Amino acid sequence: MKISDKYILEGHKAVACEDLLVWALWFETHSAERIIKQETVGQWWVSTVFLGLDHSMSRDGVKPLIFETMVFGVNIGRRPRSELTRRCSTWEEAEAQHAKVVKLLKRAMVN
Repeated sequence: MKISDKYILEGHKAVACEDLLVWALWFETHSAERIIKQETVGQWWVSTVFLGLDHSMSRDGVKPLIFETMVFGVNIGRRPRSELTRRCSTWEEAEAQHAKVVKLLKRAMVN
């Protein structure tokens, strides 16, 4: 059985939350805390946030994908935007993932 599909943050740590009302209230009142990093890189907007819902569509034993980095703007070459959506399981992974995507975009600006 899956542990949870809903999570809230305690500091930078994601904690499972089974109660839908508790989860919804936390989400409504903690919007700023859900943003890990957002920045403009050239013509792109890079946003890394805490999703609070497990997007792994997983089976038992698979880490939840509850953080997401997305790039908004034009396509890079022939790559569709969906290739520039990344998800991960922890705040620390989300910070690293954001930095990696920003680096990718900066390289694309030079080429």
